[in-house]
Amino acid sequence: MAENGSSDVTTVPDGPDKVRKSVSVDATPSVDEPETDAEPVVGDEITAEDVEDVNCLELDFNHRRLKTIKNLENLKCIERLYLRWNLLKKIENVSTLTTLRELELYDNQITVIENLDCLVNLEVLDLSFNRITHIGGLENLTNLEKLFLCDNKIQKIENINHLKKLQYLELGDNKLRTIENLEGLTNLTSLFLGKNKITKIQNLECLPQLEVFSLQSNRITKLENLEKLTKLEQLYVSENGLKEIEGLENNTELTTLDLSLNKISQIKNVDHLTKLEEFWMNDNEITDWACVEKLTANKQLVTVYLERNPLSKDGAYRRKVMLTLPWLQQLDATMCR
Repeated sequence: MAENGSSDVTTVPDGPDKVRKSVSVDATPSVDEPETDAEPVVGDEITAEDVEDVNCLELDFNHRRLKTIKNLENLKCIERLYLRWNLLKKIENVSTLTTLRELELYDNQITVIENLDCLVNLEVLDLSFNRITHIGGLENLTNLEKLFLCDNKIQKIENINHLKKLQYLELGDNKLRTIENLEGLTNLTSLFLGKNKITKIQNLECLPQLEVFSLQSNRITKLENLEKLTKLEQLYVSENGLKEIEGLENNTELTTLDLSLNKISQIKNVDHLTKLEEFWMNDNEITDWACVEKLTANKQLVTVYLERNPLSKDGAYRRKVMLTLPWLQQLDATMCR
């Protein structure tokens, strides 16, 4: 289970740390050596030796400082191609890789989704941490199951409703303002829209299979329009402007509910969530101990976060919560037993 308060996006899950090269520099410049301008970044290249085995199933070109994609046309069976953490500005020269199932271009300098028309067998496409402003160029990728586009500059959800097999969509950390154009994604199980500028929960009735939904760090002020998501198991709406717990009547499959970092003053309308295991309510405005007693109906609770609410300032806070909910295994960041 992800640590409480983290932004998912991921909830959806963050990408690996970027590798940084440490360089030792003498603080006092030598009088014998003239100062020079910094050298331009020199890119590496994919060589014939790199693709000597034309029958390989997987190639890893991560951290190669590549500026161009080339010399891959002889690959006959390639299924997985990793090009993370490079200097690529353009998707090109991949049209012959028709056997490709996974393409990772995470953390490059790509601005346009293009030249993917021939990759009809692609199932996973990761274009996170690039400079993309518009979703397009996916018309032929009808076998796509996972699409990662977090940390770009996308302003609108569009041109994806033909992706009938899509199960996982990550659009966190963009510039989205509206949840829209998701019709047709009837097999989607995970949707990550954290860290955008979304003000309203809407247009989700077309996602009957949705199990994980993240809206962390947006501008949501009301829990609403979730009634059709009867299979929802995880809901993340931390760091918004919520004042009340509501609108969850039909979401009885919920096991994780993240409401942390909002403006909620009462715990209510959760007693019907009998499968709830993780309840994150830290950094809200809970003052009344009666609110904790409302959780006695949730017998499957494993973890509860209530720290940094006014009631947590009580010196007997932990003891009171544990007496009220004796089956808890974890309260805030500390195990109960």
